[in-house]
Amino acid sequence: MSINQLQHIIGGEKVSGSSGRIFDIYNPAKGKVIRQIEGASSKDTENAIQVASNALEGWSQIPPSKRAQIMFTYRELIIKHTDELAELVSQEHGKTFADAKGEVGRGLEIVEYCTAINNHLKSDFSADVSRGIDSHNLRQPIGVCAGIVPFNFPAMVPMWMYPVAISCGNTFVLKLSEKVPSCGLRLTELMHEAGLPTGVLNTIVGDKEAVDELLTNPLVRAVSFVGSTNIGEYIYQEGSKNNKRVQALCGAKNHMIVMPDADLEQSSDAIIGAAYGSAGERCMAISVVVAVGDETADQLIESLMPKVKSLNIGSYDDPEVEMGPVVSKASQEKIVSYIEAGINEGAELKVDGRSETKKEGFFVGGCLFDHVTSDMSIYTDEIFGPVLSVVRVPTYDKALTLVNDHEYGNGTAIFTRDGDTARHFTSNVKVGMVGVNIPIPVPVAMHSFGGWKRSLFGGSSIHGMEGVRFYTQLKTITSRWPSGIRKGAKFNFESGKDV
Repeated sequence: MSINQLQHIIGGEKVSGSSGRIFDIYNPAKGKVIRQIEGASSKDTENAIQVASNALEGWSQIPPSKRAQIMFTYRELIIKHTDELAELVSQEHGKTFADAKGEVGRGLEIVEYCTAINNHLKSDFSADVSRGIDSHNLRQPIGVCAGIVPFNFPAMVPMWMYPVAISCGNTFVLKLSEKVPSCGLRLTELMHEAGLPTGVLNTIVGDKEAVDELLTNPLVRAVSFVGSTNIGEYIYQEGSKNNKRVQALCGAKNHMIVMPDADLEQSSDAIIGAAYGSAGERCMAISVVVAVGDETADQLIESLMPKVKSLNIGSYDDPEVEMGPVVSKASQEKIVSYIEAGINEGAELKVDGRSETKKEGFFVGGCLFDHVTSDMSIYTDEIFGPVLSVVRVPTYDKALTLVNDHEYGNGTAIFTRDGDTARHFTSNVKVGMVGVNIPIPVPVAMHSFGGWKRSLFGGSSIHGMEGVRFYTQLKTITSRWPSGIRKGAKFNFESGKDV
């Protein structure tokens, strides 16, 4: 069977890479290569940046209302091609088709937010800050921006970046994951079909060589990143060292506290979707349940075990499947090594999903650990797989301390019927995104997404108004007009001419 050869998109044209490194793109449900692409070299990346820079002046002077019109057209094209885009996501990532369609929909929300860019760019005006002096501000484009995106959300995360940057008048270089590039490339084609001038959005597929060019090239003014903490910290440090504005959204270990007064069946159902959806390969997955009290823990474990065991695991093209494979053989092996470490460290494996690794493809079944403690690697590390740990604590205060003491602070949730407990938790937890009886509290488009602690470097959340602020620079104008210029002016309205 011939393998489809993909190309980068620079200046609206499909371009072959020149790094000499061929990336194999797998269907993880089959464990087989379905596409290939030669990675972008530093020279290819430099070319994409230069093309974006050449397009900047013309695009930045396009009125925001005209940019919004392109986003309206883009929205319609994404809706029209949702199934196609979701198919590409599922083929290369492995998540179920329903999950992939949901991902496209969440990215679409950001595009819809950008159709109102006029409103988001409105400025403030203050009259008479002093006698005869007025002051106002403007939000203007920052320049060439770059986005570096992960494998786990090939549609949604790119749409968290470039639509906002482009709507604000910037040009953009998007660096896709070499594991799952097809959806991002197709989204770029649709952006041009919507009427975007060539050179405004340029999309490449590459590794560290391409990333380093983005971080060091002086034409790039801002870099957005979503991915692992070690890489995110590197991107933040290198980008900042090279005078770039950086937002780096990184790793997570998301806790869900279950109080004794919670509806335990509702909590159990929520946990299943939050822990095992997308095979746990999402930065907002719940990977730790903190059960307050042994009775709460016992009931949760009893409810969870049959649900985890009965998960229908297989390929995305089976409509009955609830969980697909993980993205690669390396990910599969890493997850299995964590499961073995958890057993060796003394945790109790209540559901063992390792038998699924015997299937064709990169599968790992749902795993459930009980009696996990905070010194175990399955608790401290982001596993990025379908592995759920249950930690038992005697009190709410102990649960809150556990969450706050972890190095990550991306997302968290509490399930309770008590408003006072929920209010105390939302006020005092040291985490960026908090759910109350909501297991995965991903903010909608008009709000912004971002964690705390080592889950975010650069201090800027993504999309929403935080995204608009990140991709623009503030200019404040203070003005005074000399008095007296009106004296002697005459207007002859009868003649239709001003004199």
